[in-house]
Amino acid sequence: MAILPQSVYALKLPKMYRVKQQFDDQQLVDIEGAVAAELAKPTVRSLVKSGMRVALLVGSRGICHMDRITRAVGENLKKMGAQPFIVPAMGSHGGGTAEGQRKVLAGYGITEETMGMPVVSQMQVDEIGMTSSGIPICIDRVAHAADLIVPLGRVKPHTDFKGPIESGLCKMLTIGLGKHEGCSRLHQYGFESFAELIPEAARVVIENAPVGFGLAILENGYDKTCLLEAVPAREIHTREPELLKIAKAQMPSIMLKEIDVLVIEQIGKDISGAGMDPNIVGRTTKGPIKGFAGPKIKRIVIEGISPASHGNACGVGLADYVLKACARQIDLPSTYTNSIGSGNPEAGRIPIQVEDEREGILASLRTAIGVDYDALKIVKIRDTLSLGEIAVSQGLLPEVSQNGRMTILEEINERE
Repeated sequence: MAILPQSVYALKLPKMYRVKQQFDDQQLVDIEGAVAAELAKPTVRSLVKSGMRVALLVGSRGICHMDRITRAVGENLKKMGAQPFIVPAMGSHGGGTAEGQRKVLAGYGITEETMGMPVVSQMQVDEIGMTSSGIPICIDRVAHAADLIVPLGRVKPHTDFKGPIESGLCKMLTIGLGKHEGCSRLHQYGFESFAELIPEAARVVIENAPVGFGLAILENGYDKTCLLEAVPAREIHTREPELLKIAKAQMPSIMLKEIDVLVIEQIGKDISGAGMDPNIVGRTTKGPIKGFAGPKIKRIVIEGISPASHGNACGVGLADYVLKACARQIDLPSTYTNSIGSGNPEAGRIPIQVEDEREGILASLRTAIGVDYDALKIVKIRDTLSLGEIAVSQGLLPEVSQNGRMTILEEINERE
């Protein structure tokens, strides 16, 4: 059934062009060598004793080389005489179930067989202390019983709050390691409290649980590993803000001023906690981000859910339109569990469904304000992590040509 006037369907959409965006391409090639060097640092090596049971915390994000990094950490710990094992540290992700979280890790190639160490996935937690305001903090029971806890986490700007410490080791020790119970408790206080709450909660964990060190992972604008750094627990709160500054400088962007319609091929929990990164699109479920330096985007269309997200479409509510085929991919229990657990039910709201990309673009143009139909500004990206190459409409070519970090590659003959 047509949802738009017939005159709208008659509109001819502009030609699209492949465009390359140039970011800093510094990256680590020898992942295993970098891990070995970091764990060999005296301040880190001295924390590991022979016979120790070491819980490696691994999350649900699609971090580049996460399987190689995890395996290398495990192998180096074994050489020190320790007994490493993996604990999923992903809050309410994976449907908030032990088996669901195990499957999330398996989707990244992280299993007992590939890693050469056990994966212990369960949802029971221990309450280990309280914040100064009386908020109880809990962590995974198996990890709590270990001799050493080691979070492996990517440091980057968070999608919903700003502060000296955002996404990274502190968040993994609190939201991730807190499992479904701990994650839900902290999110009850709202993202506006997280700039202070996450660092304080992490201090409670470090003071009351055997956290040894964390391995901070940083990525460049092409979603490639550019830095690995082992940080002793006592230094996490001072070092993580410095690493966050480096991570922010490495962030990719869409190098345009204004976009009428942004088409995103896929969203997912492996891409961003919000499905699509608000730091790229400039909006959260609460509205536009104040002071956002990126393009003003009028409408967003989502085409699918990434396979590694296992149907978790938390963040789909950020879009204006979604393809019907995408809506059929959504696992509602997983999406609802995560949306409720994060205190953000708006993230699970499903937008207006359209038949295909063309109808999504037409509906977006029909409802966007201030559109110049003689120079339509349409952009298509794979996801908010993959911005090295994008597609832009003909009306944006003059702006692209004036940007020294953007290169027009070729015309796209057929609209996908």
